[in-house]
Amino acid sequence: MKLKETLIGLEGLKAKGNLDIDITGIEYNSKNIKEGNIFVAIKGNNTDGHDYISEAINNGAKVIFIEEGCDLKKIKIQKDVTLIMAPNTRIALAYISSNYYGNPTKKFKLIGITGTKGKTTTAFMVKNILSKAGKKVGLIGTIGTYINEKKIMDNERTTPESVELQKAFAEMAKEDVEFVVMEVSSQSLKLHRVENCKFDLVAFTNLSEDHISEKEHVNMQDYFMSKLELFKMCKTGFTNSDDLYGAKIQNLFPENNIITYGIDNYANVMARDITVSNTYADFRTKLTDRNERIKVGIPGRFSVYNALLAICITKKYGIDPEIIKEELANIKVPGRSEIIDNKKDIPIMIDYAHTPKSLESILETVKKYTPGRVICVFGCGGDRDKAKRPIMGEIAGKLADYTIITSDNPRTEKPEEIISEIETGIKGKTKEYKTIVDRKKAITEAIKMANKRDLIVIAGKGHEMYQEVNEEKYPFDEKKIIKEIIDSKKQK
Repeated sequence: MKLKETLIGLEGLKAKGNLDIDITGIEYNSKNIKEGNIFVAIKGNNTDGHDYISEAINNGAKVIFIEEGCDLKKIKIQKDVTLIMAPNTRIALAYISSNYYGNPTKKFKLIGITGTKGKTTTAFMVKNILSKAGKKVGLIGTIGTYINEKKIMDNERTTPESVELQKAFAEMAKEDVEFVVMEVSSQSLKLHRVENCKFDLVAFTNLSEDHISEKEHVNMQDYFMSKLELFKMCKTGFTNSDDLYGAKIQNLFPENNIITYGIDNYANVMARDITVSNTYADFRTKLTDRNERIKVGIPGRFSVYNALLAICITKKYGIDPEIIKEELANIKVPGRSEIIDNKKDIPIMIDYAHTPKSLESILETVKKYTPGRVICVFGCGGDRDKAKRPIMGEIAGKLADYTIITSDNPRTEKPEEIISEIETGIKGKTKEYKTIVDRKKAITEAIKMANKRDLIVIAGKGHEMYQEVNEEKYPFDEKKIIKEIIDSKKQK
């Protein structure tokens, strides 16, 4: 493709050099540059791509994008290299990536789901319902990138960087995908990763204080404003009327076609007569021309919200109500309140809860409906926010009937030290806890002490298939481990 073809739609560019050259790819990491590539210099939190321009050129870059305001004195460009200055190189990266891969989002219906909680579960619900209805569906989110049931790659971010995103879209378009369901993070909106994507429908789940920090969002207003960018990109959407922020969206975009869903406050689509157990939820809603009973194979009130949104989206595309009901009843989302079937019929749940708020939410949810004990197995990741460790210990001590503190992804920290910091929060809140550093042994202990009336919540790692220790990732599939433990118990 010619360089000039990748620049379509970009404004305010200043160029020096040949725009009629062929380019072979796009990179923002100088180490990955190959001969004939474009290198886009991006300022990050920890590094500045402008410092790696020389390395990119040495590796074969023939086009360099720089951002307005950078120090031109530090940049030395050979005569055969084209230099382009852009007002914002992140926006430039998104546009040239979309153009380079043939603007793939124009070739299918793109559904964007944003919010603090519920994105992953709702996206999987929508994907499964559409797939069951015979549609070819792509999914991009926290758990990975899929085409129907085939996982084509893991994602380091909930929403990949724009060049990886457009490459995935192009692969989906080549496979004749009809729908793509994508989790759209606030960071991807703030950092322009989804710029120049053509959304057919967007949705908002809720907003809570999970991403307030110097490196993410300085306050809730900044967080919310980032989410709202998605509704500026599409005039059709759904929002949660029970959420303080979600309830504002309809009024903020009066020209858009925005439908509300909810439980407590008035909404266009509502759930009534809700029943929740520790393994499922069910409710009544207007699925056809009358109210019908819907069962969801994931416990908790939050599952009702996720299911309502999935119903709204799939009904818009004319999916058979019976298919919607069937898929919601059988839904399993990897690592999201996932009930693990086992030969002992012990209720065992794997959940990604790895923050104080998410751990509190899942334990409060299951505590209400578990006839026996709630046994919680969890740890905290190393090289991450240390302040949350005693807080999560305190939460487990207050809400779980028995807690086993163990290792999560210790990374470069000593797991014993992480556990000790968690333990400072649980001490005095309950005597019913123990520490077991080895995570497999901790899960074994929980299974050994549980019966059919109890519920084991294994929190923290969710869909992850590894344990990260000293910069190495070792296989650790909790579903397989549970099966191995129970099978070995049976043999004994």
